[in-house]
Amino acid sequence: MTHSPSQELNRTDAPILVTGGGGFIGGGIVGALLEQGHRVRSFSRREHLPLKNLGVECAVGDLSDRDAVIAAAEDCSLIFHVAALAGVWGNRDEYWATNVTGTEHVLDACRVHSIDRLVFTSSPSVTFAGLDQQGIDESEPYPEKYLAEYPRTKAEAERRVRNAANRRLATVSLRPHLVWGPNDPHFLPRLIDRARRGKLRLVGDGRSRVDSTYIDNAVIAHLNAAARLFPDSPISGRAYFISNGEPLPVGDLVSRLLGAAGLPPITRTVPTPLAVSLGGILEGVYRVLRRKQEPPITRFVARQLSTDHWFDLSAARRDLGYLPEVTIEEGINRVRTHLSGTEEKLAQPEPAP
Repeated sequence: MTHSPSQELNRTDAPILVTGGGGFIGGGIVGALLEQGHRVRSFSRREHLPLKNLGVECAVGDLSDRDAVIAAAEDCSLIFHVAALAGVWGNRDEYWATNVTGTEHVLDACRVHSIDRLVFTSSPSVTFAGLDQQGIDESEPYPEKYLAEYPRTKAEAERRVRNAANRRLATVSLRPHLVWGPNDPHFLPRLIDRARRGKLRLVGDGRSRVDSTYIDNAVIAHLNAAARLFPDSPISGRAYFISNGEPLPVGDLVSRLLGAAGLPPITRTVPTPLAVSLGGILEGVYRVLRRKQEPPITRFVARQLSTDHWFDLSAARRDLGYLPEVTIEEGINRVRTHLSGTEEKLAQPEPAP
């Protein structure tokens, strides 16, 4: 995949650290940095051989381990903090340890090694209170209550990153919404799997408008932010919504993505009140039974699927020079090509021994 960020970072001999470099967004950032000729170091919970084969320095450890994070950041000039515990279900302490304490450890690493730039990957869900979000901008406040631990802990981490900005450390927080594209290990595979098993339903009438972000555009936003970030810069301490700027009815977006996988459009629906009620019941049952797997539906997911989520990108365009370069149509074509190639490979017989 070739990325075309609008701005290139100045090259230095010092490595750039990407936490979660083996993940979807982190991997995209790593690839773009390598294309620009930078020395890159990844910090992940396990070693990623494909990254090593590309010449990436791989540091292995957990964000909850302060010493490991600080060691990984040694000699680095810039950090992209992308790693997080995602999902909509799980242990509160685990979410806090990774998303909040882990982010504190990244900030500590910046202070210990005098690293003066930190780009933090946040989430639009930090502002989500279960209601429609129609063209909102960064003035939208954090809600008092959250429907899941992921947005709650990401919001707390974002607060700490923004508050850490000072004359010695510049920080910026990006909020890309619903990132998708080829090699997506989470959203698209789950969507396709549920559709193939007949388990996929729209919540409500499927007309809620949602923003999404093609992976290359998310990467562009991160590199643009880093290029304009320095202590006391106008963007330091701020957060920015990121998307393709092409909000679509959720039913339309899902059906187009399914079409890229050769699957029929989604037609089955569940009334919103029923989905929300069922989500609350299942959450209670799963807590009592101490089940670690995610319930089939949660209140957070039900509200996310039945409400509008689209954002005003004026600040990102103005302050970051952000301009999405891959449209949804082009992105879906790329996903179709990628999935076709993957299935062709799977269909090929194994070579004879």
